Amino acid sequence: MQGLGTGLMGLLPVLPVAYVAVAALAFLLADHVLFQPPPPSYEQEAAGITRVAVGDGDSIALVHLPNPAARFTILFSHGNAEDLGDMLPLLKALQGFGFAVVGYDYRGYGRSGGGRPTARKAAQDAEAAYRFAVRALGVSPTRLILHGRSLGSGPAVLLARRHDVGGLILESAFTSPYRVLTGVGILPFDRFPNLAGIRDVRCPVLVIHGTRDGVIRVSHGRRLFAAATSPRQSLWVEGAGHNDLFDVAGPQYEAALKRFAAELDRVSSDTR
Repeated sequence: MQGLGTGLMGLLPVLPVAYVAVAALAFLLADHVLFQPPPPSYEQEAAGITRVAVGDGDSIALVHLPNPAARFTILFSHGNAEDLGDMLPLLKALQGFGFAVVGYDYRGYGRSGGGRPTARKAAQDAEAAYRFAVRALGVSPTRLILHGRSLGSGPAVLLARRHDVGGLILESAFTSPYRVLTGVGILPFDRFPNLAGIRDVRCPVLVIHGTRDGVIRVSHGRRLFAAATSPRQSLWVEGAGHNDLFDVAGPQYEAALKRFAAELDRVSSDTR
């Protein structure tokens, strides 16, 4: 035991150096690991694609799916290994549920410009999509629902903290990217600290997560739900993983979104 104690004491001076080295490596590689854009799944001239400027000569690809009967417009931020073409069936399903929909690609994804994607760029891209919805389309912020799936939960939470919006949907979301890997917040400068950020969100929140999600465990969704301010709702999809949630949920998914929209209408009428 004495030898073991001596060995542990000998490691103590090394631990701060190792921590700094790991933190530095995480800082340098975080964006590269976090963003995994696939080859573009749609053509530049695809019907309905609009280009929206984000500054510095860059622009993002954006699609608007109108719905004249919609009370709310969903602004959808997608995950880390998919683009607008991949998500279009889901966006059209949301339109069919009674919502107008705006979806966009981060720079570095699909037909958006801007080179390699980064967390900073993605946050700016979300702001550009928000401005387009509010200014170009004339959507009232209180009639805008931010919907972030997986990686998209980061930009969605940032928008919800900065703007008065109707509601926030977090689907298969993380508490933070580093916590997906480590389970705890042991590293600084995390890219999208959703758990801390959601405490500043003042709009109603809906958390959707699969109970068998092997990429981002359901515990992340449950912690986000617990930290969210009321009113809040949840949909825990039994047996669903990270990429089959919509299919496994079936009618539950549509019902949850419509129930959430009804709650937003109630909250809106109560504050008049």
